[in-house]
Amino acid sequence: MGDLNVIVDKLKALGFKEYEARVFLVLLKGTPMSASEVSKESKVIRNSIYDILKSFVEKGYCNEIETNTILKYQITDPKLIFNKIEKDYHQSFQSNISNLKDTFSNLQALYTTKTEDKKTKDINIELIRGFNMNRVSKYMDLFKWAKKEILGMYTFNGVVSEKLDDTARRFIKNGGVIRTIYRANLSFKTIVNGKAMPASQGDLIRVCESFEKYGEQVRLSEIKIPNITVFDRQKIYININDKDIPLHKRADLIIDNPDFAVHIIDLFNFYWNSGLTINEYRKKSDTSDPDSYKVHNVS
Repeated sequence: MGDLNVIVDKLKALGFKEYEARVFLVLLKGTPMSASEVSKESKVIRNSIYDILKSFVEKGYCNEIETNTILKYQITDPKLIFNKIEKDYHQSFQSNISNLKDTFSNLQALYTTKTEDKKTKDINIELIRGFNMNRVSKYMDLFKWAKKEILGMYTFNGVVSEKLDDTARRFIKNGGVIRTIYRANLSFKTIVNGKAMPASQGDLIRVCESFEKYGEQVRLSEIKIPNITVFDRQKIYININDKDIPLHKRADLIIDNPDFAVHIIDLFNFYWNSGLTINEYRKKSDTSDPDSYKVHNVS
C-alpha cells in the first residue's frame, strides 16, 4: 500500500485529485469494469465515481463500453495518456507564456504612466535593498532618465564584455556625454573561445579602448575608487559592494540633490585628473611588466 500511496502522490503532483488518482490506479488493471466495481476497489463513493469516469472518458484516459446490461470502463494505453498529457502541458505552457507577455505588456504601460505622474519631489534619498538584479534595474532606470551627462567610477567584476551596453550607446548617440573612471585591476574575466578566462592587462586595455570607440571617455585609476555614478549633475547612485554581506541583504543608496552632486563631481574630477589615459597606462605596463600586457585571443 505504501508504494501505491507514493504513486498517488505523484499523480496528484501532475494535477490529479486524490479520488481521480485512486480510480486511475484501479483502471490500470486493464479489464473492463463497471462503475460499482471501480467504486468498490478504489473505495471512492458512487456519487463521485460517475463524475470521475465521465471526465476520464472526455479526456481520453479510458473508453466507455456499452454492454447489454451496464456501462463498463477500460483504460487506454498509458503511453497514449502520457502523450496526451504532455501535449496538454505544452499547450498550457504556451498559453500561459502568451498571457504572461500580454499581461506584462499592459502592466509596463501602466508602470511607465504611474512613475511619470508620481510626485517625488519630497523624496531625495532612497535605500535600495535586495538581490543584485533589483538594484541593477533601479540603476538602469536612472541611466534612462539622464539626458546630458553620466559620470561613473567603477571596479570591474565578474565577466566583462568589450561591447558597450545598448542603453549607453543610445545615450551617446543622442548627444549625451559619458565619462568613466575604471579601477586598473585584473579581478575580472573575459570570454576567450567561449570560456571565461582571467583578464590580463592587455585585456583591460582592449576593453577600455573598445568603450572609447563607442564614444565613452575613459580614465584608469591605479588607486581604489568608490563605486559611484552621477546622473545629470543631480542624482547620485552609490554602490557599497561589501562581499561579506549576503546578496539579498545588500543595499545601494540614491541621493537626489544637485548641491550634494557638486561635491561628488569634485571627487570624481580628483580621481579623473590623477588617473591615466589608456595610452599612458599602456606605456607604463610595457615598461613595468611586458608579459602581463599579453592580450588573450578573443573569438
